[in-house]
Amino acid sequence: MNYQLIPKELRPIAEKVEAQQRISEADALTLYGTNDLNGLGMIANVVRERKNGNYATYIHNRYINYSNICVLSCQFCAFAAKKRDAHAFEYAIEEIIRVVREALNLGVTEVHMVGGLHPSLKKDWYLDLLRELRALDPDLHIKAFTAIEVRHLAQRIFRMPIRDTLEILREAGLGSITGGGAEIFDPVVRDQICRGKETATEWLDVHRTWHSMGCRSTCTMLYGHIETLAHRVDHLRHLRELQDETSGFTGFVPFAFEPSQSHGILAHIKRASAFEQLRNLAVSRIFLDNIDHLTAYWVSLGLPLAQVSLSYGVDDLHGTILEEKIFHMAGATTPQQQTVAALEHAIREAGREPVQRDSHYRHISSRSSAERSASAPAELACA
Repeated sequence: MNYQLIPKELRPIAEKVEAQQRISEADALTLYGTNDLNGLGMIANVVRERKNGNYATYIHNRYINYSNICVLSCQFCAFAAKKRDAHAFEYAIEEIIRVVREALNLGVTEVHMVGGLHPSLKKDWYLDLLRELRALDPDLHIKAFTAIEVRHLAQRIFRMPIRDTLEILREAGLGSITGGGAEIFDPVVRDQICRGKETATEWLDVHRTWHSMGCRSTCTMLYGHIETLAHRVDHLRHLRELQDETSGFTGFVPFAFEPSQSHGILAHIKRASAFEQLRNLAVSRIFLDNIDHLTAYWVSLGLPLAQVSLSYGVDDLHGTILEEKIFHMAGATTPQQQTVAALEHAIREAGREPVQRDSHYRHISSRSSAERSASAPAELACA
């Protein structure tokens, strides 16, 4: 690292990072306070290249939002609806199977599936959906349900403990759970933007339970609304502590609040700037020293800024993401999907080497499915 290019106030932190020492919460706040984005990017890049070399990955995946009907009314959410609302939707299992079958013909390796907290879908509906998806292709990875969906299923639909619910879902075909619903962990912030949603402790406990079963998940943060920088650092601290305990998170996926459809206390919020989004990614990369991968969610950032982020700690551009609804219903103007060629082109233009990955961030481009299965660690064999 060229310390001449690092501002003086960041050099002690840069020295820690180069010596592979953990930075503190106070250090993270110092990083958030800098206006020297290039110096911050240089520090983040040390971590990125130490963990992932010059590779940048993507996944070929299909998004399914099976329904937006939800018992909650989170203030920031433009996706959820009540059954009577004009924008409410609910797909039948047959419809979901049809679109996933079409996606498999295009080469997808993962279906990513989340929805609202539906008040009336039955236990058998969820299990039949998972079983029929698995029957399409046993190699298809089913990544589904946020922690709050899991709690909803356990408490109101399956009526059994969290672990038992996760065991049944896994047996039916669930391969990993998603990182959604984390938002910001601070209770005061949660009360203002998503009152009634699970607490930080409850979100963390679902992931802790899933990890204790030998399975993996991703983690997220929704930023750029009413939270402070200290709230962001506190959020990252919780994630780092759980990762110290379980080693179950494969990657971190932060995304900025999409304000165009916001209301109430969020109506005045302006969208996070490109500067702020790159800074947040870089600080996250430096602080989360025990999570190997940092994903730039191009649906939120846009592909050009996601490409730039590959120089600010990011090593993954998420995926092709066929038909994303949650951010687009909130007003996102990014495309509904990206092609493999577009993602690889963006990665090469950024000076990185593109590699397709699987749902656990393992490189798959140059290996057959048989080789991938043979080399998969036992603790990842959840489906």
